[in-house]
Amino acid sequence: MNTFQVGKLNTKFLDELIGSIGENDPRVIVGPKVGEDAAVIDFGDKYLVSTTDPITFTSHKIGWYMVNVNANDIATMGGVPKWLLTSIFLPENKTDSALVKEIFYDIEKAAEELGIVVCGGHTEITQGLDRPIVSGNMLGEVDKDNLVTNSRARAGDQIILTKGIAIEGMALLAREREKELSGKFGNLFVEKVGNFLLDPGISVVKEAHIVNQVADIRAMHDPTEGGLAAGLRELASVSNTGVLVYEEKIRYLEETRILCSEYNLDPLGVIASGALLIVAGPDDKDAVISELVQNDIECSVIGKLTDKEYGLKIIVDGTPRELPYFEVDEITKVI
Repeated sequence: MNTFQVGKLNTKFLDELIGSIGENDPRVIVGPKVGEDAAVIDFGDKYLVSTTDPITFTSHKIGWYMVNVNANDIATMGGVPKWLLTSIFLPENKTDSALVKEIFYDIEKAAEELGIVVCGGHTEITQGLDRPIVSGNMLGEVDKDNLVTNSRARAGDQIILTKGIAIEGMALLAREREKELSGKFGNLFVEKVGNFLLDPGISVVKEAHIVNQVADIRAMHDPTEGGLAAGLRELASVSNTGVLVYEEKIRYLEETRILCSEYNLDPLGVIASGALLIVAGPDDKDAVISELVQNDIECSVIGKLTDKEYGLKIIVDGTPRELPYFEVDEITKVI
């Protein structure tokens, strides 16, 4: 029997499954689709935006993580995250009141920071788990003129990347290998990388809102599991385009370079919450970059969308190569 590895389902297989789901409600504006971060439903004068995401790679600040990654999905559609329902699954014989209180506190704190109301959910002790798993169903809303759907992107559009890649992956690594890394690189180094969750941060809500106010944004996508490479593939899939990016223009924090070298990880395939892919037409590119810079958000144009026939390419030292494909996220090699 061929079994799947840890991580997201194979995109082609998932596409086949999604393709068999009927969409027979005209109020569903965006249904299930690889490359779109949330569903969109017509609610009269506004659209309701709905997403769901679990946290499975770590148990550290798991409630805080869950709120932020779900809010990111709402924001990339142009929406404002508003309401949250949670499902919390806790391991038997390992769960005490302190653990439950910590998870609830982190959820409440993160939701308060983003102006989100926790309005329901489910909590249980679950057989067979070795650590907590927390999933969220987040709802938001968007004015109809501000909706961003990634299928609108087209060949010639510019791809802008914010902050840098593998931010979340490095923070996870610092937490999970803290003792080992402290012995080699020192406590201050590990503390700094662990704090990547907050600085530069894994939330993209602010930057998504900012750019959607100043330009006609063709697409926004937060590359999560599978890293930048997976995010670009998903973007190309939903927009029916190819991709051309330049390795030299992709920003990495210095600590990311050090740790990826230490563990032989390709940063293009490391879980990358914190980065935001913004796709804009050539005439809107400068306005987007100017607004991000004015708000102290690092960014760069890393390439463009191309005709689908061109394929998915990355320029390395002047030579076009196939964009790498990662069966599973690179971070699974070490945590």
